[in-house]
Amino acid sequence: MVSFEIPLEFMGVPGSPYTRKMLALLRYRRIPYRLIPGSRHRVEPEHARYRQRPEPKVPLLPTFYGVDEAGKEIAVCDSTPLIREIESLSAERSVIPDEPALGLINSVLEDYADEWLTKAMFHYRWNYQPDIEKAGQMLPRWNNITASDTVMAERGQQIRERQIARLRYVGSNSVTAETIEKSFLSFLDLIDKHLNICPFLLGKRPASSDFAVYGQLTCMALFDPTPQKLILERAPRVHAWTEVLEDLSGYEIKANDWLISGTSKQKLPDSLVSLLAEVGRVYVPYLLANAEALNAEKAEIKTTIAGSEWQQQAFPYQYKCLQWLRGEHKSLKNQQLEQFESLVSGTDIMNLFN
Repeated sequence: MVSFEIPLEFMGVPGSPYTRKMLALLRYRRIPYRLIPGSRHRVEPEHARYRQRPEPKVPLLPTFYGVDEAGKEIAVCDSTPLIREIESLSAERSVIPDEPALGLINSVLEDYADEWLTKAMFHYRWNYQPDIEKAGQMLPRWNNITASDTVMAERGQQIRERQIARLRYVGSNSVTAETIEKSFLSFLDLIDKHLNICPFLLGKRPASSDFAVYGQLTCMALFDPTPQKLILERAPRVHAWTEVLEDLSGYEIKANDWLISGTSKQKLPDSLVSLLAEVGRVYVPYLLANAEALNAEKAEIKTTIAGSEWQQQAFPYQYKCLQWLRGEHKSLKNQQLEQFESLVSGTDIMNLFN
């Protein structure tokens, strides 16, 4: 159990979609925070005034600092459970829907954004030369504005080599490239259509899934040249939505702003059902294939997604994601289960739990 104090203190960088996810969420929730500049890969000398902090088990960004039950400072860096921990700090402006059935839909969409859309983000940034060059130029400068061009060139090359090598973990390769790009275009068309009738994924107020999608789009819509051009031409509404979500601290909400309230039989908008169908089409089979590979102690996933071959290294963390979703599903009561099944009817989402 981790406890946090206000203001929340964490380390992150502008290039991290998960840092941007958490920053935007904290602004919307009006929770004070202190962002420590730097990176777990390298803390610059001019940041030495920040005391030595504990390392998380896996050094990722953003890294939040709290204390354990013994009062010892610890570092944690998983945005999804962190959001649920932060919910306990304040009940106002919650990003988790009140109704458990809609809450599970939110969790599925958040997981899709964090773990599937990030494949597109990495793919576009580290496969196309203009994107590789821009990232190599900018990412090291976010940690040290005053460093010399020679130092920045060296660090930029280090970042390029490290991140391109990581593509095998993400799943971007010659076999999967076409599926990743087609899936992203499908997502782009579907969310553009949904945003034409709803300002957010689950109604008139943002959920944690909105901020998860936003985090990935801060890279693809606002930074990387190849997907940015694509989004501006194909779905300018999505580009504008990404900019709007950066700071919703002044956005006011009402109690009935969620799409679903109460356990009565209600329907989701067709546009959201279509988006969930896309999640069921591409992400659900990936999660199940990843779990199957890990249970069989295989190092590699070989499956078919959306009619095309998929091959990548098995990823233990995403097995955890599947277990978390199944745990949330298992916690639903009978009437909530019926409501959830009704809401996702016509999609393959239930395959996660059967």
